[in-house]
Amino acid sequence: MFTNKAVDGSNNLCGRRIYTLRKDLGISQRELADRLQISGLDVDKNAIQRIEAGKRFVTDIELSLLATVFKRRIDELVS
Repeated sequence: MFTNKAVDGSNNLCGRRIYTLRKDLGISQRELADRLQISGLDVDKNAIQRIEAGKRFVTDIELSLLATVFKRRIDELVS
């Protein structure tokens, strides 16, 4: 049976990396959500919290905008 979860049971591959990058920048989840909203993605602090915890799926559009905000390549967010 096919499941849409990572090996560790999370719903995304990028959550831990997003957490690390956000902490490295010294910004809050709310600040990251604000930056993403400026980029055109309608997310709030709770969505960021769920992404980082691996409880929320991340679409390719969201992943692309996250990479832009962090000034990273998409593959750096999922590896």
